[in-house]
Amino acid sequence: MITSELPVLQDSSNESGATDAVGLSMSMSEMEDPEAKGKKKRGRPGKQLPTSNKKPRKSPMDKTVSVARGRGKANGVAQHNGDGGDPVTLFEVVKLGKSAMQSVVDEWIESYKQDRDLALLDLINFFIQCSGCKGTVRIEMFRNMQNAEIIRKMTEEFDEDSGDYPLTMPGPMWKKFRYNFCEFISVLIRQCQYSIIYDEYMMDTVISLLTGLSDSQVRAFRHTSTLAAMKLMTALVNVALNLSIHQDNTQRQYEAERNKIAGKRANEKLELLLQKRKELQENQDEIENMMNSIFKGIFVHRYRDAIAEIRAICIEEIGVWMKMYSDAFLNDSYLKYVGWTLHDRVREVRLKCLKALQNLYTNRELFPKLELFTNRFKDRIVSMTLDKEYDVAVEAIRLVTLILQGSEDALSNEDCENVYHLVYSAHRPVAVAAGEFLHRKLAEEALAKRRGRSSPNGNLIRMLVLFFLESELHEHAAYLVDSLWESSQELLKDWECMTELLLEEAVQGEEDRQESALIELTVCTIRQAAEAHPPVGRGTGKRVLTAKERKTQIDDKNKLTEHFIMALPMLLSKYQADSEKVANLLQIPQYFDLDVYSAGRMEKHLDALLKQIRLVVEKHIEIDVLEACSKTYSILCSEEYTIMNRVDIARSQLIDEMTDRFAHSVEELLQEEADDDDIYNVLSTLKRLTAFHNAHDLTRWDLFGNCYRLLKAGIEQGSMPEQIAVQALQCSHYSILWQLVKITEGSPSKVLDSITERVVKSFLAVCQQCLSNVNTPVKEQAFMLLCDLLMIFSHQLISGGREGLQPLVFNPDSTLQNEVLNFVLDHVFIDQDDERVSPHIEALHKRRNLLAAFCKLIIYDIVDMPAAADIFKHYMKYYNDYGDIIKETLSKTRQMDKILCAKTLILSLQQLFNELLQDQGPNLDRTSSHVSGIKELARRFALTFGLDQIKTREAVATLHKDGIEFAFKYQNPRGPEFPPINLAFLEVLSEFSSKLIRQDKKTVDLGLACLSCSTLLWDNVNGYDVFKCISPHSEESSVEGSWMLRNDTLQTPGPLQTPQLTSTVLRENRPVEHMPDPDSEPGSENDYVHKSVYHLLYVIYIRILKQSI
Repeated sequence: MITSELPVLQDSSNESGATDAVGLSMSMSEMEDPEAKGKKKRGRPGKQLPTSNKKPRKSPMDKTVSVARGRGKANGVAQHNGDGGDPVTLFEVVKLGKSAMQSVVDEWIESYKQDRDLALLDLINFFIQCSGCKGTVRIEMFRNMQNAEIIRKMTEEFDEDSGDYPLTMPGPMWKKFRYNFCEFISVLIRQCQYSIIYDEYMMDTVISLLTGLSDSQVRAFRHTSTLAAMKLMTALVNVALNLSIHQDNTQRQYEAERNKIAGKRANEKLELLLQKRKELQENQDEIENMMNSIFKGIFVHRYRDAIAEIRAICIEEIGVWMKMYSDAFLNDSYLKYVGWTLHDRVREVRLKCLKALQNLYTNRELFPKLELFTNRFKDRIVSMTLDKEYDVAVEAIRLVTLILQGSEDALSNEDCENVYHLVYSAHRPVAVAAGEFLHRKLAEEALAKRRGRSSPNGNLIRMLVLFFLESELHEHAAYLVDSLWESSQELLKDWECMTELLLEEAVQGEEDRQESALIELTVCTIRQAAEAHPPVGRGTGKRVLTAKERKTQIDDKNKLTEHFIMALPMLLSKYQADSEKVANLLQIPQYFDLDVYSAGRMEKHLDALLKQIRLVVEKHIEIDVLEACSKTYSILCSEEYTIMNRVDIARSQLIDEMTDRFAHSVEELLQEEADDDDIYNVLSTLKRLTAFHNAHDLTRWDLFGNCYRLLKAGIEQGSMPEQIAVQALQCSHYSILWQLVKITEGSPSKVLDSITERVVKSFLAVCQQCLSNVNTPVKEQAFMLLCDLLMIFSHQLISGGREGLQPLVFNPDSTLQNEVLNFVLDHVFIDQDDERVSPHIEALHKRRNLLAAFCKLIIYDIVDMPAAADIFKHYMKYYNDYGDIIKETLSKTRQMDKILCAKTLILSLQQLFNELLQDQGPNLDRTSSHVSGIKELARRFALTFGLDQIKTREAVATLHKDGIEFAFKYQNPRGPEFPPINLAFLEVLSEFSSKLIRQDKKTVDLGLACLSCSTLLWDNVNGYDVFKCISPHSEESSVEGSWMLRNDTLQTPGPLQTPQLTSTVLRENRPVEHMPDPDSEPGSENDYVHKSVYHLLYVIYIRILKQSI
């Protein structure tokens, strides 16, 4: 008898589960069968299964035949067929899964009825083998040893060479095995639920074994036994539920019979019902006793196991119990385990907790029982919506949505706000789940505020607009629409309702912002429907649509086209004075199916649209509005549509009027004293023409001439307004590009080529002159256009068989290159106080564009690579602002020419070193942050050479050659007996010494060692870190043999002893009195060296170094 250590589960009176358990409940006729009834009795004389006390046991060999058909055991050891055919053990049968689990279990039950010891031994070995253990429990062990001893014996025979076991092995076979394993346990209990599980033998043995295995130190035993025990518990819960249902039915029958009048009451039936109720209660007590033993002995220990898979199994199954038998398990005594595990550190376990709770919160009838749990763990569930694992966050949001559906008061406003902002998440599943939560919340509020005959979608759209306006931290309407798209498509595609709201009379005051927001949301819904893919940043890219999705996309596009063809002119007419609203509305035609105009004979609506666009162009000079108008004309003028001619005529008329007005305004501006009206007329017309020239070929109107006149006048007089200069530069740029398009796409023309060549050169000269303009916007615009044109008209113009364009190629001279470089140095590498402020962020973005434009010229070999030295030297100082751009430039230049790139790197370091000498003089403070900064930059440069020293050998050697030449290039102005003024540069160069291969290390080391051995006691030579790499007297290089770590001295021929070499670190820590005195007498013993000796050694060193390179 298994004793109960937990409070016994209460009897169930739940009638709602009766329907779900019909298939697994036994019939009343089976309940009344005396034989079956006798088998269910526990401990009753004459009713037990045969035991060794009642009947002599068969010999082991005799039992082999009767254990099971198709399986054989002798002394409990699995026997295999000699031909390797059919499986002969329970483990193999379940693993292969060729037989129906029902027949496998029935076969085992038959063997149990014949000899329960051997049948149980078969079952015990099944659990052992499912754990991956190669040992076998024999009949003697089963009879004479305790479970703990058996488990210890099996642990000793466990194969520890591999950590895999059936539940963790990969592959479809083992995945199927797990399913078969769980199904076997479930079917076993279901088939034994009427008799065998009450015999006080089978279940006691199995539960005792699984409890012992679940406490093992071996992971495989613990994992397998926990899974088996939890599935066993689930099967027992099902049995208990069936018993509870039968108890309720029996009780109702008994009450109905007892309430009959005495003449119609059947006393025999009452006695039978009382007896049946008693038996059911006894069986219920036995089942609850088993469940409590499993729960107390296994679950409460394993739900916090060190292995996440075991914890996940426990949480998953307790969720099943609570849903299946809520009257017994859905209380705080069991829910607390799920609540505690919500804090688990492993994603899989947290996921199981959330899914288990979702199954409970789906049933609204269970909410009263979950109220206390909700109040206790609601904060944790809401916080999990921000989980670092996205799939956990998604399930948490879905759980919060279920809580919202079940109880309106369960979530506070703060809880809801924590979920609201997730609709703007970059991870689409999280955003979609949050969108469903938002939709349900808004639907509740809209329903509560609905009045009269107002449209339900109208109220909901208003609520959505208010939410969008209140989420001030996020202004991304496209992301909000995408989040709601799956849960609110019917709402978001109700364009008729949106249009109705926009066209109705506005209430003064609050309506303006709401109308702007509604227009923005409407345009986003149109884009989502027409393109059928998420906005940029959501998802991994455009996926291929299914046939159903493609059909939906086509239907949506036709629907929105038919509606907005008529509605858009009215909307533009109402809002034509508002630039923001008009700019958004003019995006709608790009999503039209333009064939509808001609197919539906809707040309009158096209004329109305063109009329409204013309009015907008004449009324506005804002860039975004004009660009939207230009783009709309461009889309409507597509040659594939029949409406092209009608739109082209309207466009040409508009351009004719604007060009005439522009020419007249320019003449007035250049001939007279310009007033504000003249300036405004030129600027407004020029803005419109520039916006149209971006998307349309306006070369036949020859806008370049007047623009060039404005620029020349501004350069000569210096009084041109900056906005006019900026727009004239941009318009001239477009004109040149359209001329180039004509040349490349049309037939060659020498006249056209010569005209374009003159135009390009004259415009480049103007841009170069504008770099010195006093107005920063003009300078920046001229710089960007200059870089773009240098790229376009570079030597790459003639690639791809376009040799005929050779006259148009323009190569910048050194003067132009220097001016462009100086502009970058003056306008890019500047310090800002606080880059976090929005205007400063925009300024930083603009400076990054300027730097990127110049770096492209270097990468494409338009500007000489040494010019990049002035860029590379700012790598560390401006790493946060431009580090990515400079690093990519460095990578591309190395791919172009490794040696030239190395020379450029060392040149940048030399420039920094020279600047430092100018600031501090020849006596550098080598401990200063400036010196450390140069060394750190050199270290970063060294890392970019990578690990392949063979590929970079020549480049690294060239770098060392240039560096050493620079270190000894200039003599000290105090005299030749003093160290060269650049000698400290060797410390910077030492950062690259690790990139030298051994042969080059020896060569460089030999030259520097010769200098040191000839009594040139310059500290920096001794500090050059190449000595850390190799000793000239050793063929091998190692850290242990480096001079920096050794106390011996370098022995050289002759009577003089070489002074001990010390590292830079040791030298910097020496007392001041041991440092060389720069003011000492020139004739002192330590500082004196003959001039001819120095020159001789230097020449020898350079020759050796050149030979190695």
